[in-house]
Amino acid sequence: MKSREHKVTTYIPREGIYMVRSPIWVSSMRKNVYTLRLNNKSCSCGKWQTYTLPCSHVLAVCRENGSRTDTYVPEIYSRQTYRRTYQANFHSVLGENFWRMFLLI
Repeated sequence: MKSREHKVTTYIPREGIYMVRSPIWVSSMRKNVYTLRLNNKSCSCGKWQTYTLPCSHVLAVCRENGSRTDTYVPEIYSRQTYRRTYQANFHSVLGENFWRMFLLI
């Protein structure tokens, strides 16, 4: 929802550099214009680098240029990785009678 309020103002697509204007002013020190570098996976808001997930500015650029947002999400957060993580069988813990045996080891 937040990305819909952003406007991509200038860009150099070949270099993957975009300027994104937000209607919300964060503070007088940080204006409401952010520099997004798709090739470096960085945004001047700092959220993309901190959380490794695309910030709302990335989503605005993807909406503008028609690219897929999932291409900027790390593999660790993909459905395939999630499924591989939980595909193994998990066995329930044995009853309390067996706990002492494991504590003595």
